[in-house]
Amino acid sequence: MSRPVKFIASEAFSNQPPGEAATSALTDDELLDAYSRAVIGAAERVSPSVVNIEVHGRAPDRRPNEARRRQEPDGTGSGFIFTPDGFILTNSHVVHKAAHIEVTLNDGRELAAELIGDDPDTDLAVLRVDAINLAPVELGDSDKIRPGQLVIAIGNPYGFQTTVTAGVVSALGRSLRSRSGRLIDNIIQTDAALNPGNSGGPLVTSRGDVIGINTAIILPAQGICFALAVNTARFVASRLIKDGRVRRSQIGVGGQNVPLHRRVVRFHNLNVESGVLILSIETGSPAERAGLRKGDVIVAFDDKPVRGIDDLHRMLTEERVGIASPLVIIRDSEKKIFEISPAESIAKTNDWWRP
Repeated sequence: MSRPVKFIASEAFSNQPPGEAATSALTDDELLDAYSRAVIGAAERVSPSVVNIEVHGRAPDRRPNEARRRQEPDGTGSGFIFTPDGFILTNSHVVHKAAHIEVTLNDGRELAAELIGDDPDTDLAVLRVDAINLAPVELGDSDKIRPGQLVIAIGNPYGFQTTVTAGVVSALGRSLRSRSGRLIDNIIQTDAALNPGNSGGPLVTSRGDVIGINTAIILPAQGICFALAVNTARFVASRLIKDGRVRRSQIGVGGQNVPLHRRVVRFHNLNVESGVLILSIETGSPAERAGLRKGDVIVAFDDKPVRGIDDLHRMLTEERVGIASPLVIIRDSEKKIFEISPAESIAKTNDWWRP
């Protein structure tokens, strides 16, 4: 027989008006039933929006059987419809450099998808399908979630369509490095099980609101999975739909993080103990026009400290394009200030050190 336990009813389960807490005696079975209903309800609400994605023609195919080559995809993943007119959100690494993309809807319809935009720097991409009677998801607010909150992941791991797993938000504010090398901030860590093929699928709350895009796992570990925050995805998706890409700025240098000598830090009263050592300068770049040289160490930009490449990447946003800003460097133990106007950046995969 189930042992009665005391349970403080939340607004989700209480019949009382919001804000009024009530104490009720619920059995273990009743608590588990409430948990099950929350997961079932979220899955039933979101599953019609989840799609299976197959990509073709991304890599050279060495299979001799031409018929087999045409049938088998070069990669698979998940995605979800987020507008009534067929826009789909997924991971960049699922569709990057694909020659042809096919989407299978929850109702079995197979459709060709158009790549609207791809942003490797945040590992997000937007597709579009031409179809009617679509069921878009509701996008939530990832700033309002808390560690320990129930979340549900839905996707197509290893081709098993509409697979549902549940867990909690393990931590917030994590960072991951994208395939392009830039650091992605505000990552959600969860223990909701993810597997290859889950990439691009939604991470949702018990109410069915999408708060993350499932994107990565740590293979040797168990229960350490990551999702991109939906607030980041909302911003990136709007830029991809509008312009087909996300505009960022760059100054045209290649470099690496280096520590600064303590005497240099103290003498110049610097706010950092490390900076970006310039290893190369692109011809005709803002850095060359400003007078920077190889061997300079960048320690500040626009009156903000630069501890390393990731700091500089975060500062070089779209708004910086063409705007003159002070850049502080250390050259031969001397501090110098240059005025530099960043130019628009073109994403370069595997070129993470080039701000």
